[in-house]
Amino acid sequence: MKTLVAYFSCSGVTKKVAQSIAEILSGDLYEIKPKVPYSSADLNWNDPNSRSSLEMKNKTSRPAIATDIENMELYDVIFIGFPIWWYLAPTVINTFLESYDFKGKTIVPFATSGGSSAGETNKYLQVSCSNGVNWYPTTILNGCSLAKLTKWIDDLNL
Repeated sequence: MKTLVAYFSCSGVTKKVAQSIAEILSGDLYEIKPKVPYSSADLNWNDPNSRSSLEMKNKTSRPAIATDIENMELYDVIFIGFPIWWYLAPTVINTFLESYDFKGKTIVPFATSGGSSAGETNKYLQVSCSNGVNWYPTTILNGCSLAKLTKWIDDLNL
């Protein structure tokens, strides 16, 4: 089974978790980079007019991604990591899911959060995915040791 660990991370927290998962699984790592990078002002969730606030208010927002994965068909399992913004995945994750045909693949979303739950993340992400996907519920992975991550992965029974 060939595994891809794709992630979006602004502060580096989700990136660390993604790197650990890729290491445990000997999987490939791919950073989901927006074509227009986020500035600290863009990420100011206290500003209702910041880029991230406006994107999250608009459920149809689809920020462009800087690079494509040329060989997505080679992967059987795709772990997708992201921070939780307003109880949801950032809309760039919807862009990623709508960019590829995941039919017949297993998608395992994981998130990091400063304290909120995954909210309705699964509901909003699954509609962006192809039919015929084996979808796992989003798991919040804050401050997990390698041992805890390994156990979580083992418990998935992929």
